[in-house]
Amino acid sequence: MSRSAEVRRDTKETQIRVWVDLDGTGVSDVTTGIGFFDHMLDSFARHGGIDLKVETKGDLHIDMHHTVEDTGIVLGQAIKDALDGFKGIRRFGHAYIPMDETLSRCAIDLSNRPYLIWKTEFRTPKVGDMDTELFKEFHHAFAMNLGACVHLECLYGANSHHIAESGFKALARALRQAVELDPKTHGHAPSTKGVL
Repeated sequence: MSRSAEVRRDTKETQIRVWVDLDGTGVSDVTTGIGFFDHMLDSFARHGGIDLKVETKGDLHIDMHHTVEDTGIVLGQAIKDALDGFKGIRRFGHAYIPMDETLSRCAIDLSNRPYLIWKTEFRTPKVGDMDTELFKEFHHAFAMNLGACVHLECLYGANSHHIAESGFKALARALRQAVELDPKTHGHAPSTKGVL
């Protein structure tokens, strides 16, 4: 059974195509026009064990907001489509990721009840050219469109690059656990409701 999907989204602000394979090896091909964001999505694919292609063309002449948020929307939709109703998966995942002086934690529930708890603060307004406030926008858009309850927290850290990257890696590792097929579900949604 293929657990892959492709989603396209075209607006006046962004044109985006995302393809995912949940059972890949972490190979990625990402172009958003924002170097640090590309780096984060490459890291997300590698540590999530997800093959990922992202092509985003956004109104970067205005700012990076639409490009980052809309990419989160489409990535969330693509993974949700690939999960086909959350059937047969473990559903829950968690991870702690240390990066030098920084430690981040993520817990995720693929419940189809989206929520984001965000406890991450940055000491600088930018990493490279990217506004650090956009990381929350990405994670919120991703969680809402995937249908995931995501709790992401930087327990401590100083370097903004490390804080951002450890958060993406924690999300990726938690998601990797949650999307893993669980033979004990016998192909059903892991819920007393019978559906998610």
